[in-house]
Amino acid sequence: MPEDLGVKVRSELFKRKMSQKELASLVGISNAYLSDIINGRKDGPKAQEHIKHIQRILSI
Repeated sequence: MPEDLGVKVRSELFKRKMSQKELASLVGISNAYLSDIINGRKDGPKAQEHIKHIQRILSI
């Protein structure tokens, strides 16, 4: 995930008073895996699908 997108995700979570764990639950992945995606440690095809889902959920 590009760094600016990671910042956007964190910013949206803060604005919505939503935890990363809650977002992970909505996406259907573990909190650890979500953290890896947000921090750019996972970027394969499956992670890209999750990124799109995250973007839809947070409207970013």
